[in-house]
Amino acid sequence: MAQNPRTSETESAPTTGRNSGLTRRNYVRSLAAVATATTALGGAGAASAQDDYEVIEAEGQTITIDAGETWENKLIDMTTGQDIIVTAHSSDWTIRNIGFKGKNTSGTGSATFGISDTAGGTCTVENVYLGDGSSTGNGNPNGHGQTAFWVAPDHSGHIDFKNVNIQNFADNAIYASAPGNKGGGTIHIDSSFAANCYVSHFRLATAGSKVTNSSVYVDSSEGYVGRGIWAWAPGTIEVDNCQIEMNGQNSAIVAGANGSPTEVSVTNSDYDDKAGISEEAGSSVQLGDSVGTEPEAVIPDGVPTSPEDAASGASN
Repeated sequence: MAQNPRTSETESAPTTGRNSGLTRRNYVRSLAAVATATTALGGAGAASAQDDYEVIEAEGQTITIDAGETWENKLIDMTTGQDIIVTAHSSDWTIRNIGFKGKNTSGTGSATFGISDTAGGTCTVENVYLGDGSSTGNGNPNGHGQTAFWVAPDHSGHIDFKNVNIQNFADNAIYASAPGNKGGGTIHIDSSFAANCYVSHFRLATAGSKVTNSSVYVDSSEGYVGRGIWAWAPGTIEVDNCQIEMNGQNSAIVAGANGSPTEVSVTNSDYDDKAGISEEAGSSVQLGDSVGTEPEAVIPDGVPTSPEDAASGASN
């Protein structure tokens, strides 16, 4: 089965502007009962029509999104036990209103989405639900497994993530540090939520990349206790109006790795001081205005809390 390749990077071991939305305690594993989607047709990559979205069974297939294409209103049925890969390595594409139903138990250790803008354009990922998570695959909760989003090293444009919900993935939720070594493209994660993932939740590297109006939550319910926000070189990475609630697990914010220094600028945010800040390899975390240590991670308004809400666009 084709896989999204991984970068060669290695891993080293109340204020103003608070996010609005559901409280985290209402959200964690609180997927409301919904009507079961119509069974998909048989055969590889089979799909069935819904009133407002299409159901696609995961059967080891790869879906490719071309330049300028919009791929939207899909419910991906992961209860088959198989994997599915979505790739978009072109320019000016859009991924919108996509919900994944069921945990990824395939054990492939691939990336569900492998993406990049390779022509200096702007791409969009919005209203995506990956909240049912993945199994470890190798039986080690703090090892490597399935990645939700992987941004390829050749990324030279810009990608906007908005209203994305990623939980319980055995590897990074948004792994977007590889372009720092090559393409230099930027990433903006806005109004999104990530919880209980490993190795990190939001991982960025290039100057101009930022995380805004978003939350990270870790309670070790799945054993995945990855870093909150991890900034690789060259940076600077901006963090604004974010809630990083780690419950003492790992580090809330990490700057630098493997001898590569970078800087993180934090404003209008709260982070878990029990988890703390890690400054590696000459890196620094600059705490600006209205930064506190009493985080309350919430799901931002507009973020889908079920596969069906995402696929239908109801949450948007």
